[in-house]
Amino acid sequence: MTATAPPPAGTAIEWTRPGLHLRFDTGADERPVHLVHWATGPGAPSVAAPSPIVDLSAAGEHRARHNQSLLLWGAGLRLRYTGHEADGDELRVHQRDPELGLEVTSVFRAAGPGLQIRQTVRNGAEDELVLLAVSSALIAVPEGAHDLLWGESEWLAEGRWHQRPLTDLLPNVNPEFHHRRNRGNVARTSHGSFSSGEFLPTGVLLTEGGPSLAWQVEASAGWHWEASQHEGTVTVGVYGPTDLYHQFTQRLAPGEAFTTVPAGCCVADGGRDAAFAALSDYRRAIREVRPVDARLPLVYNDFMNTLMAGPSTEKELPLIEAAAEAGAEYYCVDAGWYGTGNWWTDAGDWHEAPGHFTGGLVAVFDAIRAKGMRPGIWLEPEAVGANAKAARELPEEAFFQRHGRRVFETGHYQLDFRHPAARAHLDEAVDRLVEEFGIAFFKLDYNVNAGVGTDVDCDGPGAGLLGHTRAFRDWLSDAQRRHPGVLFENCGSGAMRMDYHLLSVAHLQSTSDQQDFRRYAPIAAAAPASVLPEQAGNWAYPDASMSIEETAFAMTAGVMGRLYLSGFLGGLGPERFALVREAVALHKDWRERIARSHPVWPLGLPGWDDDVIALQLEAGTESLLAVWSRGAAAEVALPGLRGRHVRQAYPVDLPVWAIRADGDVPVLRVPEGPAARIFTVQ
Repeated sequence: MTATAPPPAGTAIEWTRPGLHLRFDTGADERPVHLVHWATGPGAPSVAAPSPIVDLSAAGEHRARHNQSLLLWGAGLRLRYTGHEADGDELRVHQRDPELGLEVTSVFRAAGPGLQIRQTVRNGAEDELVLLAVSSALIAVPEGAHDLLWGESEWLAEGRWHQRPLTDLLPNVNPEFHHRRNRGNVARTSHGSFSSGEFLPTGVLLTEGGPSLAWQVEASAGWHWEASQHEGTVTVGVYGPTDLYHQFTQRLAPGEAFTTVPAGCCVADGGRDAAFAALSDYRRAIREVRPVDARLPLVYNDFMNTLMAGPSTEKELPLIEAAAEAGAEYYCVDAGWYGTGNWWTDAGDWHEAPGHFTGGLVAVFDAIRAKGMRPGIWLEPEAVGANAKAARELPEEAFFQRHGRRVFETGHYQLDFRHPAARAHLDEAVDRLVEEFGIAFFKLDYNVNAGVGTDVDCDGPGAGLLGHTRAFRDWLSDAQRRHPGVLFENCGSGAMRMDYHLLSVAHLQSTSDQQDFRRYAPIAAAAPASVLPEQAGNWAYPDASMSIEETAFAMTAGVMGRLYLSGFLGGLGPERFALVREAVALHKDWRERIARSHPVWPLGLPGWDDDVIALQLEAGTESLLAVWSRGAAAEVALPGLRGRHVRQAYPVDLPVWAIRADGDVPVLRVPEGPAARIFTVQ
């Protein structure tokens, strides 16, 4: 550890790690500590304009501006430097507000090319302190020609990215004429317990040619990010739950402390693709990868466009046979196996539905193992259905409540994992299923938005939701420590809870519940902006009703991420089944390279109704390129592949899409859709 005494007034803190070069102005006794320089190296351009590193608001505090942003509260403005220390990949900067006595430690942890930033606020006074908001990260950039990128999401339509000039979103209101400061603010905010149900917790402030800034909020509870004008700069603020947006309040007795959710931030010397490449490497750096994850096994799941929560022995056996022949390595029995067989109202009673499976559920899992696959099963750990015994037997305090009543959402109660009875209930279920059936894979789902949170044993429902989600992540990590050979998928009605609070410990993320294979293309193509390609569980669900070209189209999405196989494969016929086996083989050949790849979008991030969509996964000197056609025939130029060799890799037996050269730029002839091809690029 390298510890430093307080430097002379106004001196700088320099901190350098591989790919990171930061400088802070300590501010002396005149202002809070400011970040004044952030670059990828000592000689690289800085993205940063001088800005405080943290802001916070407390009950009864004065605010220094009038707009929708969360900037410039009294306690944050009064912070003064008290010291810092650097310890390997971590820098900690300490400040204190002499008026309230609160102390803030800002932690910057180097992770790949990025920083994971969090704040710890401690009440160092003799009186109670009430926190209403604390920034996880604040980074200012000079006003200029920036574009803002953000993602919108909803059930069946995840990952719809938008790019707009920041001047369109923060218009010039001629503040000099009014003798006032700019007050412009653009923000994206979560609502309820679906952390990615409306907006994605990720953004990019793009400067073509760089440097560009990218960030993500690592929270499964409430979050908020904003870009706010302030005195010639645009300040990006990244927050967890706040009073203004999420009914968050945190009381701190003397000596008590609160730590914010982490913010992941990256600077890239380039534009959009460089920014997402940096985010990808950052995400890999914060993941807790276990040996069983590193194998990247291919999972077949019986749900999507297949049994749809209606399992039985007779239905499962032919699916098991075909999945093994296709090359699946795990086989997951999805919802409907428990209680009385009603997958929704019986959730929470994680015992085999009596009389539902000929030979018992164990016969299904024995058949899976006999075909050389490992068995998996579906759980919704936080849900208890209205008809479940657990709804009657667990204590009231183990459930989310508001105003003395249980939160009740479309027939489901929400468990509160802060309560030991809730955790014990799921510990027993997981341990028993592993012991009884040899379960090697759990698909963990989350299908309701339980609202702003719970007001039990907390100062506000936003704090209750935050406490629950932190306890749930701890439970998931504990389950993996007890069962190191078991894989755990994160799912939330598809991708309604897709965030790196959970994805840092889960191995796979369902990217959608979308059942229309034509609509899945933009979801799969955009997924690597939000989740690592090796975690992006893109469903591939071929069907006998599909044409040969449609079958290839449906399989392409799976190859370009973490192939998640489903469908009635046994009824496809030889030609279509051969396309499935070929896609599986291509994915297995590339999966280790996919796990170190960076996403590139040769035609831009996909629009929901785009006729032609493309995703490239760049792995060093070679890459996979997928192109989907959903409209009329067209010629598509690929200037980003200038001078490179493009060759069709899938399907090998369907017509080759013509590629001509315009100078040294490949031009692809795309036929009328639906049709898709995968190419290798060297």
